[in-house]
Amino acid sequence: MKKLLFVFSLAFICCTSLYAQDNSYNLVPFPAQFNGGDGQFVVNGQTKIIVTAKDALLKPIAQSLASALKTASKLNLVVAPAAPPTATNTIFIRLNKALGLGNEGYKLVVGKERVILESATPQGAFYGLQTILQLLPTAVFSPMPVENVAWTMPVCQIQDKPRFVHRGLMLDVARHFMPASFVKKYIDLLALHKMNVLHWHLTDDQGWRIEIKKYPKLTQVGSKRKETLVGHYSENYPQKYDGKEYGGFYTQAEIKDIVKYAQSKYVTIIPEIELPGHATAALAAYPELGCEPSKNYQVGTKWGVMYDVFCPTEKTFTFLQDVLTEVMALFPSKYVHIGGDECPKDAWKKSTFCQELIKKQGLKDEHELQSYFIKRIEKFVNSKGKSIIGWDEILEGGVAPNATVMSWRGTSGGIEAAKQKHNVIMTPTTYYYLDYYQGNPAKEPLAIGGYLPIEKVYGYDPADGFDEASKKYILGVQGNLWTEYVPTPEQVEYMTFPRATAIAESAWMPSGVKNFEDFAMRLKEHLKRLDYLKVNYSKRILDIRAVTQFNNQGQLQVRLDKLDSDSKTYYTTDGKQPTTSSTEYTMPITLDKITTIKAITTAGATFEEKFFVHRAKGKPYKYANAPDDWADPDKKKLTDGQVAQSPQNSAEWVQISGKDLEITIDLGEVKPVTKVSANFLKLILYNIFPPTSVEIGLSRDGESFKEALAQPVTYQLEGGWQILPVVADFKTARARYIRVRAKNAGNAPAGHPEAGRPTTISMDEVVVD
Repeated sequence: MKKLLFVFSLAFICCTSLYAQDNSYNLVPFPAQFNGGDGQFVVNGQTKIIVTAKDALLKPIAQSLASALKTASKLNLVVAPAAPPTATNTIFIRLNKALGLGNEGYKLVVGKERVILESATPQGAFYGLQTILQLLPTAVFSPMPVENVAWTMPVCQIQDKPRFVHRGLMLDVARHFMPASFVKKYIDLLALHKMNVLHWHLTDDQGWRIEIKKYPKLTQVGSKRKETLVGHYSENYPQKYDGKEYGGFYTQAEIKDIVKYAQSKYVTIIPEIELPGHATAALAAYPELGCEPSKNYQVGTKWGVMYDVFCPTEKTFTFLQDVLTEVMALFPSKYVHIGGDECPKDAWKKSTFCQELIKKQGLKDEHELQSYFIKRIEKFVNSKGKSIIGWDEILEGGVAPNATVMSWRGTSGGIEAAKQKHNVIMTPTTYYYLDYYQGNPAKEPLAIGGYLPIEKVYGYDPADGFDEASKKYILGVQGNLWTEYVPTPEQVEYMTFPRATAIAESAWMPSGVKNFEDFAMRLKEHLKRLDYLKVNYSKRILDIRAVTQFNNQGQLQVRLDKLDSDSKTYYTTDGKQPTTSSTEYTMPITLDKITTIKAITTAGATFEEKFFVHRAKGKPYKYANAPDDWADPDKKKLTDGQVAQSPQNSAEWVQISGKDLEITIDLGEVKPVTKVSANFLKLILYNIFPPTSVEIGLSRDGESFKEALAQPVTYQLEGGWQILPVVADFKTARARYIRVRAKNAGNAPAGHPEAGRPTTISMDEVVVD
């Protein structure tokens, strides 16, 4: 038997990769302590599962294993109450309070003659069952019998327990409602990954999704919006709507059924009732809860932050206490999430009542008024034996005494809360927001924005930035899926998995060394399990990703990277579709002209992109006015040979706000210049306007730009987002320096949401021929 291995040792990486090659130990999340061995335990028709009478609580675990095997293999394993300790061809499942692995830990020994699963609790045994299922062939997840499968488990010893107590996913059903049957499937997938919390976002501006018997209009009115925004928030100006009523909610009977189902999978559901902001749906039902009771509030039909919020009157607090009383009766969770995020203070600033309340309570400002609001709610929730969780805005104005903080605006909120000795759950946008794009936005389903590939999700350590004294306050981690652009269960699955698998491993494994390549190899086998479970997961982990670079001779090279390390890539540069008979990719592709590269992998991925080889490729340039800090930190984006493919990907564009955009490119020597072109972005609702005019000038000395062509940029303000090309034709000019001056459009016009504020210019690759 090999020496015991810990996942945070370098030996783990070598060993698990070795065994992963023959698909023996493709476990996700990988165990805390693991030891592989030689040989296999064979499951056959005579195999027995033993659960003694004193461990009767474990019988459902045994029956689940027997049921899975019967469905997939037709083997009818018997669950028996006793067998000699030395019995062979036997799977023992038993309680052992002395393991020292906590309530969620387990010990699993797979030998050639018997399997022993021990845990201190049924929950620990349940997680041990997930490991057993993953040690069996992936076909054990099949909903129907599979022929010609050797039903075996590889010999190993495992002692396992999670790193964090909170291992969760958040599902937003307010923006788009998800049927109860799918919520149960989502719970199944959490349990498969040893995750134990479903944070259920039940209310928001765009819909109230939970029945409250004392306030029936919350679902009669608040669960329905008259129509829904079409496309992306920024796509059309003015915005377009579908004209179709949208609604849905869960009855209390459905809630109870889902909660009971989650308990059977050892998943705790934490409900979220948003307050004091994100309250428009509730105000539409009961306008007296707003600061303008006579206002005709409407359930939100578009996304974003709404300015109408709960007014902190006694009537509002009575309403919220009544609502929370019914909610807490439905959910046995220790916690209730009360939101607390993105609460504009405009209504409170205008409200005479709010201003008088600020003075009466001796508060400094509206931020402290929000703190007062949250503290009152917390006091009530605490009186019922529960605790609150809030988004990190609840730190503003003073955090409630016993609140747990969910850190989403980066990691600083969690770090600060922990320093104040508050428990924290880490869910930063940059690592754990699953509504972000996970592949090339030009080829992905519409999403809110951003870019969060699976390797970035996996690479995050929740304890980064915490001092040693503060780390003990980290309860755990959570991936969040907001559903503004996720209208169906299939799309929920696509956005969630397999990125949630990466989160699950970070939540479970001990801190220390993680190896993405090893994880990716195990994940490929895990995806087969998801296939059997009919999960519409994203295959972006198989993608080819192009990276441009320049060699010592200044030639443009294209590197075709992929995370799938054991497949081969084949490509063409002549416009033909590649096959496995095409050139195999082994090194960066050097280009000397404008070229479209098409590629495939043996894992099924495809790729196509046009690369621009021109006189300015890789050449340095200077800005007359510095762009936005994040836009072009290395000053390479405008001459890297890659042209933006879509308005959806802000990372492809250079932005400058409130000023003209002017750059000067140095070609290094005087060269013929026949044409200069650049693209500009029209994204009116995000205040990104094309320039009013563009002047492109040439110079031999960098001082005198005599040959300059200026042209206006014409476009319709109304309409969809757009990429606008500007081309200057010089025919037979010669120059070393190229200057591009794009005139800012000034302030946004009247009628625009940002009327009077400076506009932004976005520009992409400057192509010099």
